[in-house]
Amino acid sequence: MSVRQAVRITGAVLVGAGALGLAWALVVWQWQDPITALYTTYEQHKLTETYDRTFAGYHPPAQLATHRVVDVRAEQRLIAQEAARYRRTLKVGQPLGRLRVPRLGLSIIVVTGTDEASLEKGPGWYTGTRLPGEGQLIYIAGHRTTYLAPFAHIDALRRGDSVTLELPYATFVYRITGHVIVPADDLSRLESRGYEQVALQACHPRFFATHRYIAYARPVQVIPRHGVPYTISVTGHLTAERS
Repeated sequence: MSVRQAVRITGAVLVGAGALGLAWALVVWQWQDPITALYTTYEQHKLTETYDRTFAGYHPPAQLATHRVVDVRAEQRLIAQEAARYRRTLKVGQPLGRLRVPRLGLSIIVVTGTDEASLEKGPGWYTGTRLPGEGQLIYIAGHRTTYLAPFAHIDALRRGDSVTLELPYATFVYRITGHVIVPADDLSRLESRGYEQVALQACHPRFFATHRYIAYARPVQVIPRHGVPYTISVTGHLTAERS
């Protein structure tokens, strides 16, 4: 083989590799990394089985099982106690609950923990924050391009969009109130502001980790597993929903 032929073949291989690399980048940009998605799909299947067993085996305290509510504030306190009790049972890597975000077409199991291994299984709940019903910050992080990319289009969320968190003791409905973009080292965002809100966080912009995109949501409805659902107004007023 002549030098010219070798150069021509090498050039063709490099051009082909470049085209494949570009095509792969476009696939990941438009959708997600299909290889890591397979792994997360498998892990989500296992997490779902475990969570479904936990959900089915949940037994409420007698106060919540009566289905009679005299004071909605009292029921809210019971929910907070159940949240704290459930939180103490959680271990890193285990399923926490089910997250639904219609705007993102998302219905997925949230994992306990935000370490690398946990986030490869799905969106992760930061254990330094609280659970729905405890009246504090609930912080959930997720990938944008790999491992099913649950928050790939987090920037598509709009004010008023629904975010639902289902846990064994109750289902909580939130509404998006806004977002912020902060440097990746802004740890103040992990601190609670003294009221309940969900923070959904992902790297920003996509393919980079210099900043964080955080969408915030406030509670509007609580549906206990065994009890009377109630709504929460913007001022924090509670109203029992009567059937």
